[in-house]
Amino acid sequence: MKQVVLTDAAPAPVGPYSQAIKAGGWLYVSGQIPIDPKTGEMVGPDIGLQTRRALDNLVAVLKAAGADVADVVKTTVFMTDLAQFSAMNEVFAEYFGEAPPARACVQVAALPKGSLVEIECIARTE
Repeated sequence: MKQVVLTDAAPAPVGPYSQAIKAGGWLYVSGQIPIDPKTGEMVGPDIGLQTRRALDNLVAVLKAAGADVADVVKTTVFMTDLAQFSAMNEVFAEYFGEAPPARACVQVAALPKGSLVEIECIARTE
């Protein structure tokens, strides 16, 4: 059985998908881009600001599902420019601390709404 997770504390999906799905003790969080959920607008053009907003959105979805960053076992980071990896990585480290999850980071040609970064994750919920 699966359960849809939806929260106003993160931006509404920009397409036909759920913010997250809980199933079998796992939480699959859809990619979060740096949209401010209060304004519906993309945050500034800086990769650090965009990474922080994307992670804040990810944390909001985790919280809505009864989880937090300590439950995250895998993330995938999509970036439009890996030359900005260090700046993204610096912010990412602030959120995941001493026991960071497994991670893949890939460069893509483009992301929704012109975002520089998108972050998805898988978390354990039981």
